[in-house]
Amino acid sequence: MEKTAFVFAGGGSLGAVEVGMLRELVKWGVKPDFVIGASAGAINGAYFANNPDVEGTARLESLWRSITRAEILPWSWRSMLGMIVGNRGHLVESFGLKRLLTRHFGDARIENSSIPLHVVATDMHTGAEVLLSSGNMVSAVLASAAIPGVFPPVDVEGRKLIDGGVANNTPVSTAIRLGATRVVVLPAGFACDERRPPRGAMEHAFNALSLLVARQLVHDLERWGDQAHIAVVPPLCPLDVSPYDYTRCGELIDRAAEATLAWLRSGGLESRRVPGALEPHEHDEEHPACSADIQMPPPGHVHVDHPGHQHPGAH
Repeated sequence: MEKTAFVFAGGGSLGAVEVGMLRELVKWGVKPDFVIGASAGAINGAYFANNPDVEGTARLESLWRSITRAEILPWSWRSMLGMIVGNRGHLVESFGLKRLLTRHFGDARIENSSIPLHVVATDMHTGAEVLLSSGNMVSAVLASAAIPGVFPPVDVEGRKLIDGGVANNTPVSTAIRLGATRVVVLPAGFACDERRPPRGAMEHAFNALSLLVARQLVHDLERWGDQAHIAVVPPLCPLDVSPYDYTRCGELIDRAAEATLAWLRSGGLESRRVPGALEPHEHDEEHPACSADIQMPPPGHVHVDHPGHQHPGAH
């Protein structure tokens, strides 16, 4: 019996990309049997698991279109100074994010979601992946989104938990261990040669992390591809938006929805191909964006889809 999972990846403000993807998947009629998310993906996953329909997705879209950085990351020179002089180990308190989550989830519990929900966090002391499948919704999502150094860890049942993206940013492997036979991956976005150079320490850190996440996702697709049908919705590329910039969420939603609809119409759900944005590549004037469906070549194989894309083995 087929069992479908939606996997929502982490990515800060780039989580808006997943909302555009989700909108078209729901309209297309794709229905998951369970949902799993990490970091920003945990926010989207939790909201969708409690409102798994067109109307609920529209409300999630409205939320992302109206959100501001001040609500999520209200940092100031005082908070920066506090970190520098060593008074605390995080940049801002998570009160704003907690208020936002409480406004939408109240006292809801994970196990009471309309669709089974699993939230991925990380044990701060061991680095182990922690799967939260029951308990207070707000606490679980807050823990999953607790970016190290930015937000404080969250105490859940005696364990200090941090961002789920540290242990498993795109929890494909966890979805399969939970019994998924079909996995639909909603990635937030990845660094690319075409992306402008990172600005500031946080963007440099995220840029490096996004490269690591992309490599890990490709590795997971190779490792688990024979145990489940894994379809990766193509991430936006090029992607010239900071994961801490919440002013362009509407633009990201619109772009992702358009790209996802094209992917669905081209049979993307049935394909096992890996989006070109996940592989090392370049752009040129003739090919300014990634193909939505580029087949991943065998390791060491030279595969050039067009003059602007060169993949491992071609360098």
